[in-house]
Amino acid sequence: MSDNPQDTQRPFDAAEYLKTLTSRPGVYQMIDAEGVVLYVGKAKNLKKRVSSYFRKTGLTSKTTVMVAQIAAIETTVTHTENEALILENNLIKALMPRYNILLRDDKSYPYLLISADAFPRLSVHRGAKRVPGKYFGPYPSAGAVRESLSLLQKLFPVRQCEDSYYQNRSRPCLQYQIKRCTAPCVGLISAEDYQKDVQHTVMFLEGKNQQVMDELSQQMQEASVALKFEQAAAIRDKIIALRRVQERQYVSSMQGDLDVLAAIVRDGMAVVEVCFIRGGRNLGSKSYFPKGSADSSPEALLAAFIPQYYLGKDVPAEILLSHEADDLNLLQSVLQSESGHMVSLRKPQRGHATRWLKMALTNADISLSQRLSSRANLLQRFEALQEALELDELPKRLECFDISHTRGEKTVASCVVFGLEGAIKSDYRKFNIEGITPGDDYAAMNQALTRRFTRLQNGEGKRPDLLLIDGGKGQIREAQEVLAELNLSDLPILGIAKGPERRPGEETLFLVGRAGEVTLAADSPALHLLQQVRDEAHRFAITGHRQRRAKARQTSSLEDIPGLGPKRRQKILQQFGGLQEVKRAGVEDLARVVGISESLARKIYDVFHADAPH
Repeated sequence: MSDNPQDTQRPFDAAEYLKTLTSRPGVYQMIDAEGVVLYVGKAKNLKKRVSSYFRKTGLTSKTTVMVAQIAAIETTVTHTENEALILENNLIKALMPRYNILLRDDKSYPYLLISADAFPRLSVHRGAKRVPGKYFGPYPSAGAVRESLSLLQKLFPVRQCEDSYYQNRSRPCLQYQIKRCTAPCVGLISAEDYQKDVQHTVMFLEGKNQQVMDELSQQMQEASVALKFEQAAAIRDKIIALRRVQERQYVSSMQGDLDVLAAIVRDGMAVVEVCFIRGGRNLGSKSYFPKGSADSSPEALLAAFIPQYYLGKDVPAEILLSHEADDLNLLQSVLQSESGHMVSLRKPQRGHATRWLKMALTNADISLSQRLSSRANLLQRFEALQEALELDELPKRLECFDISHTRGEKTVASCVVFGLEGAIKSDYRKFNIEGITPGDDYAAMNQALTRRFTRLQNGEGKRPDLLLIDGGKGQIREAQEVLAELNLSDLPILGIAKGPERRPGEETLFLVGRAGEVTLAADSPALHLLQQVRDEAHRFAITGHRQRRAKARQTSSLEDIPGLGPKRRQKILQQFGGLQEVKRAGVEDLARVVGISESLARKIYDVFHADAPH
């Protein structure tokens, strides 16, 4: 049954409406005078539940404000309460009502995939599992997957490059040079030896670390007996690295897959921390800050979070909770029905499960504290940038590169870093560019990016969430080539090209992978953030270039002349009033300076007149 708000000019008559409302299960939508849905809820008994909003006492301030705006209520009767929960979840995601607890809908979870090729590839996979191969996960975030990929590449160098890149190689890439790949693309490893690395990768991902170490120990012994000491040493290093990894990671005796959900509400903000445990190993956690949850209890927050988070996705057999969610039995029943297997929702009281829960609560508390203390304006800009570029996760680290020179002289590339706390100046870097054609900005960009991200692959520095390039499509192509060479093609790249008049607000933005330009309004917080980072990169590049140029001019060519020490250099510069006058002077003029012999004057003259006859 329904009341149309367009037909309701008088204040909403709750008593009259409730007289005819059914007591069956279903979903209700509260609507304002403009026809906008304010709130969507489910009920085992519609009449009883809706009536509770119109009692005279016991309502929260948020509910009181919402009820004052109601112009109509629409209801949909369902057969069961389970069906009502599913319908409620669908409507919330579709309508995004202002007064519901809202969870930003994530894309599908990322998995690790080992392909079924002759020389299998290890890669990140999202979406339907149509590609032949073995899947591991899911992981809570792209960052957690990248961390695992980086770790595995150091332990077992299974290729991670795109097939198109792999199939067209004629020589080993940089990954081989920095010992992150064994170059199967050009036949530098046999299929048998490569499969050993693949097998160990699979065993590691399945949690069989001890078995991997036993096999490696056997291989090391065999290599040593065969007097292949270099090979034995390399295997020994793998065993040491694997043992250190095992020491760092707590692996519970609890087998199977489970998630841990910890909810905290504090100071007008709420967080739900989700920790993924797979095969007894912690794969990482992710923080969610649902909208409209500031006045909720942790129990109500979890009850709203669970269906929005799990319905339509893979659900583990066990979900541990920091609080007993409202409607716990209903939630469990619906998840079991939708997933097709048993699902346990419980608050643990003892054992290993309490260790996981304590860890989740600690992470939730840290995440909430960081969120509350971060500068709201900067956070808003980062969130606007995430929305504008449709990124999976909030970009918490931006790196921007720019090039500066004067007619090709003393080229310097800058790298500035911004995070949620603002500029991270300790991570700024300058690159003095050498060995390129003067004025070739593309080559300069290539060199700077290669140096920066080769260091990253060697474990130096942190990986950015978004790479900004001050330039157009040419500079972006250089960035793509460098990242492809270093197997970092999944790193988002955004080019910022200046407008025709170089005025702020007229920039052209190019996001790799998106067709056409990215258009942002002149007053967009996301654009303001990009301008701030770009301008800082430009300032830092210019400063670095000027410093380098000034140093070169101060030291000058005089430093390279044998026999002309600091005191004599200073005296000759003072005598002639600067380097330009020294260049113009003849041998006799130079020799008149006290301490400058005729032979030394000839050397000085020859530096500036290499082609002149003696």
